[in-house]
Amino acid sequence: MSRFDVDLFVIGGGSGGVRAARVAAEHGARVAIAEAYRWGGTCVIRGCVPKKLLVFASEVSRALDDARGHGWTIDAATHDWPALIAAKDKEIARLSHAYAERLRKAGAEVIASRARLVDPHTVDLDGRTVTAAHILIATGGVPKRPVGPWITSDDAFHIPALPQRIAILGGGYIGVEFAHIFAGLGAKVTLIHRDSHVLRGFDPDVREVATKGLEAHGIDVVATNGEVAAHSLHGGGIRVAAAGAELDVDLAMASIGRAPATHGLGLAEVGVELDARGAVCVDEYSRSSVPHILAVGDVTGRVALTPVAIREGHAVADTLFGGRPTAIRHHLIPTAVFAQPAIAAVGMTEPAAVVAHDVHVFRAKFRPMRYALSGRDEQVLIKVIVDRANDRVLGVHMVGPDAPEIIQAIAVAVTMGATKADLDRTFALHPTTAEELVLLR
Repeated sequence: MSRFDVDLFVIGGGSGGVRAARVAAEHGARVAIAEAYRWGGTCVIRGCVPKKLLVFASEVSRALDDARGHGWTIDAATHDWPALIAAKDKEIARLSHAYAERLRKAGAEVIASRARLVDPHTVDLDGRTVTAAHILIATGGVPKRPVGPWITSDDAFHIPALPQRIAILGGGYIGVEFAHIFAGLGAKVTLIHRDSHVLRGFDPDVREVATKGLEAHGIDVVATNGEVAAHSLHGGGIRVAAAGAELDVDLAMASIGRAPATHGLGLAEVGVELDARGAVCVDEYSRSSVPHILAVGDVTGRVALTPVAIREGHAVADTLFGGRPTAIRHHLIPTAVFAQPAIAAVGMTEPAAVVAHDVHVFRAKFRPMRYALSGRDEQVLIKVIVDRANDRVLGVHMVGPDAPEIIQAIAVAVTMGATKADLDRTFALHPTTAEELVLLR
């Protein structure tokens, strides 16, 4: 009999932790998992899922505008923010319950409690202790919040009413997506970003089109290289100072990144190495400096995307209990920004590609057929980067309707090592936006 209470103890009930716990239990391991708040973590409770539900709601205003060009006469439409939030909350509660139930059905012990390490093999759960052969840290991240009356995206899902004027600080995924959400639902939005173009790290062509897309949606984009300050005004308003100007708004939201949630877990005290950001330092098998203590997901500071956390968690379970040692290499990860229009990419950007390869760049810009009758002045961007030496596709980038769905499909081909010749000999599916991928010349 093992000298430990469980084979695996997971701290954190988000995507990565839940996947690791469930798969480990299905492999026959004795598993316990603790979550201090709600099952589902960032993605289900305060991230991907509720955000996407709000994106769907906000896109309706664009559809109504376009409908007139297709012969529809639509009376003035109004939106009920509290009704949307109530519906969102109901769906999130359902999903959170489903996460916990699936863990129980797999055989894992599900514990609603805050957890911290008291020694390398022992977890304290508000007075109860559990010993474990292996411990997995999957606590995710927390939003960074500047000094002043800023809310974060966590708070944005629960505001009681939609403000008329909103300032958003930050031009990354979250800032861009919420700018479109709020604008689509009727707010006047100003997005404040340190650079002239949003979405740092994306391909330059994508960044340019994304910034123009914000402006076309009626969103003011303010570039600033200096400090941004906000303070409350008498009467409940907020004044934001940026780029030498002052802006009066009803709500100020900061979307300036998330920090690893390692505070108070007792990691450093038991010898786990953390980097300067507080992230757990891990190897390709997600092992920390204490080999039986592992970490996955945003808490590691590697790639803060839900599918990556899930893949990492699954790999940990297979490595420890499935007889299949599985290393994770963060390569060719497709990603999407649910802006309006949407943005998606897989593989190398053009600047990164030209450093290591002699490249041939194919690009197309065109107005999609869906706007032929509505007259919407919005173009699709499709960009394919190819290595001249071997014709291999190094990266694909897209801005336009259904971009995430299209890039997910092409990511399979890119991951398999597709060449430009492979794309060229593929028949087009007409009339579609995606056909341009096999027609680029």
